[in-house]
Amino acid sequence: AVDIPCSAFRSGWNNPRIEWKFQKGSSLQLFYYGGELTEPYRTRVRFSPTSIHFESVTREDSGKYICEVVGDGSHIAKSEVTLTVQG
Repeated sequence: AVDIPCSAFRSGWNNPRIEWKFQKGSSLQLFYYGGELTEPYRTRVRFSPTSIHFESVTREDSGKYICEVVGDGSHIAKSEVTLTVQG
């Protein structure tokens, strides 16, 4: 199991909007958007404001995970984590 932190999250922001994207090569995929996980992540990932939790990962999950948080007055914070799955 793997936890990927969203270090962009600020607890002081009122009701922030959080989006997660997954980048692999030149393709970019939204996988947490509008308050919910998209397919095929819905059954594999647990979301919390500060991180996402994968029950299990495969080499297909290797890539860059981008967390974007939009707060009041259009403050935007962004953090990235690169995941490399060996195996």
